[in-house]
Amino acid sequence: MRTAGVCALMVLWAMAHLGSPADGSRSLRRTTGGRKGSLGLTGHDANGVPLRRSKRGWMWNQFFLMEEYTGTDMQYVGKLHSDSDRGDGSVKYVLTGEGAGTLFKIDENSGDIHATKRLDREEKAFYILHAKAVNRQTNEALEGESEFIIKIHDINDNEPRFTRDPYIAHVPEMSDIGTSVIQVTAIDADDATYGNSAKVVYSILQGQPYFSVDPETGLIKTALSGMDREVKEKYLVVIQAKDMAGQMGGLSGTATVSITLADVNDNPPRFTKTLYEFRVPESRELGSSVGAIRAMDADIGQNAEMDYRIIGSDGPGMFDIISNRSTQEGVIVLRKPLDFEKKRQYSLRVQVENVHINPRSYKMGPFRDEASVRITVEDVDEPPAFERPSYVMEVREDADRNVIIGTVSASDPDDKRSLVRYTIDRRTDMDRLFDIHAGNGSVYVLRDLDREENAWHNISVIASEFDNPRLISRVPVYIRVLDVNDNAPTFATNYEAFVCENAKANQRIQTVSATDPDEPIGGHRFIFSLAPEAAGKANFSVRDNKDNTAWILTRRSSYSSLQRSVYHVPVVISDGELPALSSTNTLTIRVCTCDREGNMKLCNPEALTAKAGLSTGALVAILLCVMILLMIVVLFAALRRQRKKEPLIISKEDVRDNVVSYNDEGGGEEDTQAFDIGTLRNPEAIEDSKQRRDIVPETFYPQVRRPVLPPSRDNNGDVRVFITQKLQDNDSDPTAPPYDSLATYAYEGNGSVAESLSSLESVTTEGDQDYNYLSEWGPRFKKLADMYGGDDSDS
Repeated sequence: MRTAGVCALMVLWAMAHLGSPADGSRSLRRTTGGRKGSLGLTGHDANGVPLRRSKRGWMWNQFFLMEEYTGTDMQYVGKLHSDSDRGDGSVKYVLTGEGAGTLFKIDENSGDIHATKRLDREEKAFYILHAKAVNRQTNEALEGESEFIIKIHDINDNEPRFTRDPYIAHVPEMSDIGTSVIQVTAIDADDATYGNSAKVVYSILQGQPYFSVDPETGLIKTALSGMDREVKEKYLVVIQAKDMAGQMGGLSGTATVSITLADVNDNPPRFTKTLYEFRVPESRELGSSVGAIRAMDADIGQNAEMDYRIIGSDGPGMFDIISNRSTQEGVIVLRKPLDFEKKRQYSLRVQVENVHINPRSYKMGPFRDEASVRITVEDVDEPPAFERPSYVMEVREDADRNVIIGTVSASDPDDKRSLVRYTIDRRTDMDRLFDIHAGNGSVYVLRDLDREENAWHNISVIASEFDNPRLISRVPVYIRVLDVNDNAPTFATNYEAFVCENAKANQRIQTVSATDPDEPIGGHRFIFSLAPEAAGKANFSVRDNKDNTAWILTRRSSYSSLQRSVYHVPVVISDGELPALSSTNTLTIRVCTCDREGNMKLCNPEALTAKAGLSTGALVAILLCVMILLMIVVLFAALRRQRKKEPLIISKEDVRDNVVSYNDEGGGEEDTQAFDIGTLRNPEAIEDSKQRRDIVPETFYPQVRRPVLPPSRDNNGDVRVFITQKLQDNDSDPTAPPYDSLATYAYEGNGSVAESLSSLESVTTEGDQDYNYLSEWGPRFKKLADMYGGDDSDS
């Protein structure tokens, strides 16, 4: 059917476009100036020859070609012909431009144009080409180049395609009919300007009767009112897009639209029960949870958010309710302490209400609900309760011991009324100044008090039940020590006074004041006077200024430091309290040489020493102590330098117990002070025979002596000869180790990988080991063979 349609279209195309030139479409002929065109003078060239413009015979401007050609032969496009072509083969037709030579070919002799390949309009809708006629021999253009277009005729070969698949949409539940949901769009790649191949019509295949679609715009709307999300939340709608304006034979495509009903607050919250009951112990802490209630709401999200509140209670302020946004629960919390003995049950009225209410849903009724809550208080064995949160007591600092200064009181709040025992937390009374009567809570003094040392004492009293001592409670007790006049006043500081040798009588030389650690209620009132025993022969006088200060005045003039360099003036200070307390304070006055203005210039050494407060004997004692310390340090350093050298072998009785240890470590090549290398280079300087210090010399073994080799000029040779000689001496010496020593190494023993290499612990008794083989080892082991070899009787 499709091939027949293409052939019919080609016939129509030939009838429409290959007619006479008079139809205005195109002419495949070319006329020159004397035939169908008129020549007009347009000017002259450089040589004066008139220029002529010929009217071309190219009358066409476009060809038409059907897309998706399925024939076996190449598709014929059209024919080009020039008036200059007389059929003798002298004219050659040339085609250039888009697709020339590949998609389109021209017969250079006849001018016939064919399409070589199957074309698709959706890939390229038209092609621009250029044609000209040239002389075959000279290749000169017979006509100017002309441009023409080959347009591709569209056929309905593309189905509509949706821009998305699937579509996701939301629409509020309970929406009215005709509420827009989403618009779908399908695109047809065919030519929209040619026929109905690209005219798309929309229809709904699945989703009725809930939704509808506009056939021209693709807008999906609600078609049913009252759609409830709580009944059905998601809908799957299938939309079809069909071209050819929806006629029979058109191509179609489908898309899926997932529509979700968005929640609106159309459901009020509801309690699942009318009465909620909770039990809570009376010891529950403030702010803790008592219980949680929850109302159910069919909505979701913020539409299901609820607020809880207490609208009635027989215990005002005892409880509060907090809305938990994450769980949508109402948490009841405790705000005041519970007391089983006072009230054992509470009743609450709780209301729940939606936070976000849709105005359209007001007509559906109130979005709130109410319920009752009953809270039962459970009895708990509570510790004793004090009557006050804290106690303040006062006591005079001169109070006698065992004097009661106050009483604390606590009782068992439970019904059983258990007896209470009182104690003092000794961590708050480390000096044990106070104690408490265990039965009645009387606090009394246990030791003497001193207000000047500590004016306040903060102790903690513990009350516990006799029946259950683990239940305790504490209360702070603040004890204030009241002041008693028990301290005499003294000088406020250590005064340093001096008098000039040229001082006049009644001259003030010092102003003194006093201090008293007591704190009288009316403040201090000090009285200054000269001691009676010094009044008769006094050189100075004391004048009380009545303001807690006094002046020290001279009673005569002209003092001499040579006669007396220091004066001691006894000053009596009284506090004026009842009973009055007084003290005698000594003021030291130095005699100094002064200038005319009374400025001190020079004082004698005795006075300076007195000022410093150190006597000559004290200075000598200090110097003596320093010398003794220096002698001890020097003696200790000298003793540490002395080292007692232990013998190489301590015991000579049992050679198996002798361990030779070497505590010195050489410095290698850099150690130039460990030994004299010159000794090795001069073998003649070595002693012929040197006794060993760790054994008794064996006289019955002759010493083997080697002739001394002549020295070599090479120092290295001297050392090599010396070492060789000493090695030979030791090899032939029967008294050399290991006859009397046991060498131990750090990599040998029970803790090493090789374990112990000693045979001393390999057998249980000494008799289990046969040492006769030692006699076969040569003269080196002769001593060991004599000691361990042989029969038991010999050993």
